[in-house]
Amino acid sequence: MTTDDVGARLGKNVRHLREARGLTQARIATLAGLPRATWANLESGASNPTLAVLDRVAAAFQVSLEELVASPRSETRLYPRSALPERERGNVTVRKLLPDPIPGMDLDRFELPPRSRMIGVPHTAGTREYLTCERGALVLVAAGERFELSPGDVVAFRGDQRHSYENTGRETAIAYSVVVLAR
Repeated sequence: MTTDDVGARLGKNVRHLREARGLTQARIATLAGLPRATWANLESGASNPTLAVLDRVAAAFQVSLEELVASPRSETRLYPRSALPERERGNVTVRKLLPDPIPGMDLDRFELPPRSRMIGVPHTAGTREYLTCERGALVLVAAGERFELSPGDVVAFRGDQRHSYENTGRETAIAYSVVVLAR
């Protein structure tokens, strides 16, 4: 990979990120705290910006520096269910819902048969977890507190403590867990 390739990818990625957000060059340059001419130069693919400029651009888009210079991915891709990792924890099925990892985030689908229970593994200190009940009846126990969830309910809790998930109903329960790891 040559330096020219990186500059061209940077320009293309910056332009696509800006256009996807419906912003003008002038508006995003203002949000990033950069002169509009600097922004236009970035999008041209001919610039060689400093790390400080790249950091401002990434912050304005709320993306990683890596995403600014990464090779373009296909804009759309279908992932069949069989392509997503699935594991059994006791009699509970846990399936990953993010085919491409997002640093610091995990998204899983839980399928709990009637009267089943799964013990959660405490995450890194400062981690937040969000549990959404899609179907059935669930009980979350976190740090000794008990929360009963019905379809549509969400519980936000510290994921760095002891917790468990239980299906108290007579039908299979479906839940989604979003774990935001502490940095």
